[in-house]
Amino acid sequence: MQTQEVAIKPTMKVFMKVDSEMLDEVIVVAYGTAKKSAFTGSASVVKADKLEKRQVSNITNALSGSVAGVQTTSSNGQPGTSATVRIRGIGSMASSSNPLYVVDGIPFDGDISSINSQDIETMTVLKDAAAAALYGARGANGVILVTTKKGKDGNARVSIDARWGSNSRQVGKYDVMENPDTYMETLYKAHYNAAYYKLGRTPEAAHTYANAQLFPAIGYQIYTLPQGEGLIGMDGKINPNAKLGYSDGQYYYTPDDWTDGTISSQMRQEYNLSVSGGTDRLNYYFSAGYLEDNGVIENSGFNRISTRLNVDYQAKKWLKFGTSLGYTNSKSKYPGDQTATASSGNAFLLANNIAPVYPMYVRNADGSLAYDKNSGNKIYDYGDGSSTNSTRNFMSMSNPKGDLLYNKEEYLMDILNGKWFIELSPIEGLKLTGSLGAYIDNTRYNVLGNKYYGQSASYGGTAQQEHIRTSAFNQQYLATYKKSFGMNNFDVLLGYESYDYRYEYSYATGQNLYKDYDFTVNNTIDNKRGGGARDEYSTRGIISRINYDFDEKYFASASYRRDASSRFHPDKRWGNFWSASVAWVISKEAFLENTEWIDMLKLKASFGQQGNDALLRNGYANYYPYLDQYSMTGANGIFSDGTLYYKGNPDITWEKSNSFNIGTDFTLLNHKLEGTIEYFNRKTSDMLYNKPVANSNGYSSIPMNIGSMTNSGVEIELNYTPIDINNLKWNIFGNATFLKNKVNKLHPDLNGELISGSRIYREGESMYQLYLVKYAGVDPTTGQSLFWAKDDEGNAYTTADYAVASNCKEATGDLLPTVYGGFGTSLDFYGFDFSIQFSYQLGGKLWDYTYQDLMHGGSNSNAGYNWHKDIAKAWTAENPNTDVPRLCATENYDAGSSSDRWIVSSNYLSINNITLGYTLPKRIVRNLGIESLRVYGAADNVALFAARKGLDPRQGYVSSTTSTYGALRSISAGVKLTF
Repeated sequence: MQTQEVAIKPTMKVFMKVDSEMLDEVIVVAYGTAKKSAFTGSASVVKADKLEKRQVSNITNALSGSVAGVQTTSSNGQPGTSATVRIRGIGSMASSSNPLYVVDGIPFDGDISSINSQDIETMTVLKDAAAAALYGARGANGVILVTTKKGKDGNARVSIDARWGSNSRQVGKYDVMENPDTYMETLYKAHYNAAYYKLGRTPEAAHTYANAQLFPAIGYQIYTLPQGEGLIGMDGKINPNAKLGYSDGQYYYTPDDWTDGTISSQMRQEYNLSVSGGTDRLNYYFSAGYLEDNGVIENSGFNRISTRLNVDYQAKKWLKFGTSLGYTNSKSKYPGDQTATASSGNAFLLANNIAPVYPMYVRNADGSLAYDKNSGNKIYDYGDGSSTNSTRNFMSMSNPKGDLLYNKEEYLMDILNGKWFIELSPIEGLKLTGSLGAYIDNTRYNVLGNKYYGQSASYGGTAQQEHIRTSAFNQQYLATYKKSFGMNNFDVLLGYESYDYRYEYSYATGQNLYKDYDFTVNNTIDNKRGGGARDEYSTRGIISRINYDFDEKYFASASYRRDASSRFHPDKRWGNFWSASVAWVISKEAFLENTEWIDMLKLKASFGQQGNDALLRNGYANYYPYLDQYSMTGANGIFSDGTLYYKGNPDITWEKSNSFNIGTDFTLLNHKLEGTIEYFNRKTSDMLYNKPVANSNGYSSIPMNIGSMTNSGVEIELNYTPIDINNLKWNIFGNATFLKNKVNKLHPDLNGELISGSRIYREGESMYQLYLVKYAGVDPTTGQSLFWAKDDEGNAYTTADYAVASNCKEATGDLLPTVYGGFGTSLDFYGFDFSIQFSYQLGGKLWDYTYQDLMHGGSNSNAGYNWHKDIAKAWTAENPNTDVPRLCATENYDAGSSSDRWIVSSNYLSINNITLGYTLPKRIVRNLGIESLRVYGAADNVALFAARKGLDPRQGYVSSTTSTYGALRSISAGVKLTF
């Protein structure tokens, strides 16, 4: 508050005035800090109080809905895994669109799950060129600055936070058939239609034919029937004399619930201790944390022990040095098949897609469960006839429950990341800083395929060991000089930065285990193999920036970085990246000084260029795209000649992003309302892309700079505090991003259009569109699927011939959401605190692969696959007006073929977090020697509302399949004590 002089009177009314200077927040920016009012770029800050409410093992998952312009997706809910983060859209067609993470000023290429969210003071998201251009080669897709906590002057402060709870599946399976009777009745229709419509049988003959096909179609007899009776009556309903369950004299067969059998709630617990404090010369922060974050399937989870030590010491007035050190030991039980959409080992795929007619367990003839004599565990039915007398027609040789129990897959990680710095202040205003950053990650990856059951049994079991060592070293040498001349203030930065990254990988595999559950390859007898790889990557950068302001009212900033990347040919390595920006605090002008409802109003604009060198190959980093790359294979010391598998291009160069940003920051209504409104336009040119070429060349693609693309839009962030009096504070917050994408130009050889599978990139249109056959509904006479096609003159017509329609595919149009963001509210009332936070997106569409799989036509190739309940709408003679084709076991009339029939709204609303807590009054806890004590409950990923039950639009931008490891709901209770 402002200091005011008042006359002494017997009775006085005092009205406190807010001191705007004291409220001027300092934020972390590229290579330093800045007052928020003086910052000319675009940045958003997520503070510790927001992060501490979230129950996340990876900090990227806390960004959903928290920051305007930031969108997160995730196709893997395995504890510890990272979300995919995009800032202001996808910036490239084939290069990495990941933002750069910078931890305590040092670029961070490691596993972000190694950072405990409870150690973070702020996360600052840099979004435009003015904010991020100084990071040059790796800042084109935005930068996320992670600043860890530091000690403050005063006595040692000890904080203990403990929470206990459970994890469960947030998004369940689709609305699939769960009743065996209903499934068999539907399967009967498919075979009846095949006999009646395709084979020309009479209704009676078709009925007899269909009944005879049912049990062979699924591969199991699961009903006991009276002699001579069929399972389904002429009315299409289950025979009332049929009894579920069947014994062949040796085994008993009855369906199990595969969802309940493989997916269940599991425990989550977390403990964090921190000690911090300091003097006028020394401050320190130490923390230790333990997290046990169990997944919802067997042998899935993430355990982490983390420590951090931050120390700053002002040895002399002119000398300061310090360190920021973090060490993490983690174990991730990681059943990898859970993200494979076609893997028989994927528990979520089978739970969602397997027909409700199959046993999961082996049972004795009397119906009792059979147990393994060696392990004492239940025996699981793998559907391959090895443990029973029946063979499943749906993904035989698979049982995820058995695989998860008997097979093992784990990552063991030891990660050290640190920064050491020294700061000299030889004269007033000048600071010379040297720092060294290091990241060292030793990861061991172990896989065991058991010798008794499943796909590895035929090999006598398998073992695989991998060792991955990742190291990165960063050196920074910075000089900053601040000087004022009257009302003219200058801040100059000059520096040099080097970055060196190395990835070393080795592996060994073997078959035929000697000991049952020994991971080591030495435990294998046959077919031992090994190999490895090494990648290196380096950048060098020269940094400069000048900030100027006049009277803290008019601001200008310019930055320049010259960067070199080892990813390009020596003649193409250097790139120039820069930015220029201005800001005007218009609220300080005389004509607005007395406008009481305006506390701060700033206009700002920026323009600049950034670079991207991260061309991908098959989704992975390509460190040598300018070189031809060969693979060598062999065994027993004999290797074949190298085979060309990647054609390099020495002419490729930097992908460039030109960014323009204009906006306003404001604080209004006596600091009750604050916010930001910005327009951005980012044009990416010389896009790096693996251009397809004819296979006759001996390779399938070549890297090239092929064209340009633009992402543009508007961001809005608002924070409103309508009440802030005494013991009551109410806050409302929200953000929205409106994003548009356009492909401006492609390589001349492509003639304005590039088709890659089901994706199409066309000049003048969004890259977020698919290239599909257009669905025309169902022929009411025949029940066949109809599709749109065109004749030689371009006239549209409908056809039941999918092959013809496949030659007439069309672009779906832009599938990108119109708007996405988040909102929420918090309330503090006499020690109680409550908050709720949402994320949302509106106006987009996606391809629902899972729904497509569940709406098959009942053909023999889909035997054993479950159906969505919507299949009840399928065409019949009594129901001719429908958009669901006729069921048919011998021909599916392309009922499940790819088309725009499967495009659905991607709108969603997610309740990300709910927290309720109570802080005991200080007068009570101080008597116990406690500074503060808070008890609380928290729930994350509480609920998701989408267009269809089971659909999770957060899995991708243009497609989604929920038959993978989805997001976890975490509910916990905790206590936090401070001494």
